[in-house]
Amino acid sequence: MNRTAQRRILILVENLPVPLDRRVWLEATSLQAAGYTVSVICPMGRGWDAAYEEIEGVHIYRYPPPPEAHSGAFAFAREWATALWNMSRLSRKVRREQGFDVIQGCNPPDLLFLVALLWRFSGVRYLFDHHDVCPELYEAKFGKKGLLWRVMHLLERLNFASASVSMATNESFREIALTRGGMKPEDVFVVRSAPRVENFRPSDHTGSSDGITRMGYVGVIGQQEGMDLLVASADHLIHQLGHEKVHFEIVGFGPSLEDVKADVASRGLNEWFTFHGALYNEDLLAVLNSCDIGVSPDPKNDMNNICTMNKIMEYMTLEMPAVQFDLREGRASAGDAALYAEANSPEDFAARLAVLIEDPALREEMGKRGRKRVLEALSWEHSTANLLAAYDRIFEKNGWKAAPVGNPEVSAVQHGAE
Repeated sequence: MNRTAQRRILILVENLPVPLDRRVWLEATSLQAAGYTVSVICPMGRGWDAAYEEIEGVHIYRYPPPPEAHSGAFAFAREWATALWNMSRLSRKVRREQGFDVIQGCNPPDLLFLVALLWRFSGVRYLFDHHDVCPELYEAKFGKKGLLWRVMHLLERLNFASASVSMATNESFREIALTRGGMKPEDVFVVRSAPRVENFRPSDHTGSSDGITRMGYVGVIGQQEGMDLLVASADHLIHQLGHEKVHFEIVGFGPSLEDVKADVASRGLNEWFTFHGALYNEDLLAVLNSCDIGVSPDPKNDMNNICTMNKIMEYMTLEMPAVQFDLREGRASAGDAALYAEANSPEDFAARLAVLIEDPALREEMGKRGRKRVLEALSWEHSTANLLAAYDRIFEKNGWKAAPVGNPEVSAVQHGAE
C-alpha cells in the first residue's frame, strides 16, 4: 500500500504534563515542524491544566491524574489503571478530531502498548520511546527485586514485542532493546535527550561579585535522585572542608522535596540553600546562569549507570562544569567537562566541588569544553535526524512510501550512531 496523505501521530505520556516533559516537547515540535500532525495525551499538573490546547501546532489533550504512587502495588495499580483508562478514552477523541497512524508510547510505565493494541486492527502501529528502564527503576526506588520486579521485566518485554520501532536515549538503552527487547538492529534508533542550544544561552561563570561560589541543581527531587547525598556533601564541604562562601541553588519539584528541606534544616544548612521550586524558560536560565558549578548527585546503581541525565546536558550547554558520580552514561555525555566522584561518597563529591571552587580557571576551561562538546555532537539538532529516521522506518514498515508534507531532506544516518 502506497499512501501519500500527511502522517499523523499520537504521543502518550503518563508521568509528566506536556510541554513540561522536555524530551517529549522537543520530539513533538520537531515532528510538527517536519510536517507531521502531532497530538499528545498526558496528565494535567504543574499549571498545565487545560483539558485541550494547541501550542506551536501540537494538539495536547490532558486528563486529571490520580495522586502519584510512591509505594505499594495497589497505589501503582490505581495510578496506572486510571492513566490507561483516560488515555484510551482520549485516544478515541483524538482519532475523531486529528487522526493518527502511529502511537508513540513514552514509558514509564511499560503499559502504554495496551492503548496501541486497541487500534492495531485499524492499521495503527506502535513506536516505543524508551525513557526509563523500569525494572532498574523499581530496584533503585525500593531497594529490592521480588515479584513486582519480575513483572516489570515481563512488561518491558511485552512493550518491545508490541513495537514496530523503538527509540533509545543512548547506546546502553539501545543494547537493552537488542538483547532484553529482542528487536532487530535496523528497528532501533538512538535519539539522545539534549537541549536546543538556542534556548540555553550561557552567561559569564567566572565568579560572582560577592565572592560566593554557587552550585546549581535542576531536576526531580525524589528518592532515586541522590539529594540526600548532595546535602551530606554540602555539609562536609562547609563544616569539614571549610568552604563557607558557597550556596546551593535547587530548582525542581518532587515527592522528596520536604524531606530534603528537613535534612538541610537538621544539619544547620538553611543559609546555604535556596529552594526555587519549579522554574521554566527564562526564570530557569536566570538561576542556572547565576551558578558556577552544576551538580548531579544521582547515585551509582544499575539504573543511573545507564541513564543520560538531562541536567548534565543543560549544564554543559550553559558552559557550566559539573560534578557527578562516576556513571557510565554520565561520563559518555560529559567527558572531560565534569569531575567524577567515587561511587556514592558524599565526602569525595565535596572534594571534587572543592577542586572547582578553588580553581576558577579550571571551571572556565571545563565549561567551554562542555558547550563545545554539545555544539559538535550532542545538541538536539544532532538527535533530530535519528528521530525523523525512526518515523521514516515505521511508516515504511506500515506501507507508507511518501515523505510527510514539508519534511526536509535528511541524510541517511547510522541507526546506532549518536
